[in-house]
Amino acid sequence: MILYPAIDIRGGHAVRLVEGDYDRETVFDADPVDAAMRFADAGVHVIHVVDLDGAKAGHPVNLETVRRIADAVPFPIQVGGGLRDAECVSNVLRAGVEHVVIGTAALRDAEFLDAMLKEHGERIVVSVDARDGKVSLAGWTETSDVEAADAVADLSGRGVQRFLFTPIEVDGTLSGPGFEQLAKVAAATSASVIYSGGVGTLADLERLRDESAPNVDGVIVGRALYDGRFTVEEAVAALA
Repeated sequence: MILYPAIDIRGGHAVRLVEGDYDRETVFDADPVDAAMRFADAGVHVIHVVDLDGAKAGHPVNLETVRRIADAVPFPIQVGGGLRDAECVSNVLRAGVEHVVIGTAALRDAEFLDAMLKEHGERIVVSVDARDGKVSLAGWTETSDVEAADAVADLSGRGVQRFLFTPIEVDGTLSGPGFEQLAKVAAATSASVIYSGGVGTLADLERLRDESAPNVDGVIVGRALYDGRFTVEEAVAALA
């Protein structure tokens, strides 16, 4: 299972939100490139970056910072936030990004998603975020009536090969992952699933490693690393 250290960008800074709430923010690095270099020095092989401003605006806002991160680290980065049209996706990929994460647009615009899958294939990751099991959209500001597992099953049938799943109510809380929700989502597809949300201890990582379905092959960790709950090296070892 692969560790994806998270860098969430808002206002040009590396921050973390609690439960996706833009009013509950902690700034950890004035320059997100500093966070990226710290993770690189610790030996990770991939970084997950979210343009929080972009997620809310509906288009990338921190593209120059993303480009600087991609230029600074010697491995792939994965980026999401506000990627809702073909031009935005192309611009982010041209910035040196390996995988792009599409959320709201993938669930609302079937034509767009089909076009992106046809053009970019496995470089497209579809993010399915859920609040109390229901799909959340538009930077977590709207909640639908669709069950996350049902959405994943439908998207998988349309050719999505990589998913990212986040139960919002635990995100940034350090209170533990949403194991039950993850199990439902993973069972709904044979595609690759990356999990995000609530990791606070090495025991959480070990349980994800031991109890998750085989197709859950990555874990995104943010606040626990920034707070020093454990080191990157310890996290990698716990997931190995």
